Amino acid sequence: MLEHVEQRTLPFTQEQMFDLVSGVDKYSEFAPWCLASRINKKEGDNVFYADLIVGYNMFREKFSSKVILEPNDRLTIEYMSGPLKHLRNEWRFTANEDGSCTIDFNVEFEFKNILLQALAKKFFNEVVKRMVSSFEKRAHELYD
Repeated sequence: MLEHVEQRTLPFTQEQMFDLVSGVDKYSEFAPWCLASRINKKEGDNVFYADLIVGYNMFREKFSSKVILEPNDRLTIEYMSGPLKHLRNEWRFTANEDGSCTIDFNVEFEFKNILLQALAKKFFNEVVKRMVSSFEKRAHELYD
């Protein structure tokens, strides 16, 4: 299984960053390799189910996930179906005294296909860093 942990402090509020990351239906507007994103079903205010279609060149796959919100503090993404054996993402948001926000991001995943897993291993950290950077860039576009 592959795992990546990253922490960044950004000049945006905890609420702004939580709203940005929890807006899964907008990911296709800015997240790399995300071709489509939609929320399918909501369970109350703090749980929803979403589909993402990701692609690169001829590769295209649909992922379905359950998203659990702890408003402004944490967002957990649990894998439901798609080409993976396992996927779990967690975003934690900590407000700082100066008004900034520290984000802790953790992702772990494993492909069902051994060849895709081997390929992912080569590029995994760079791909995840680029994805996290896309959220930072989007925050600057929205909140600066």
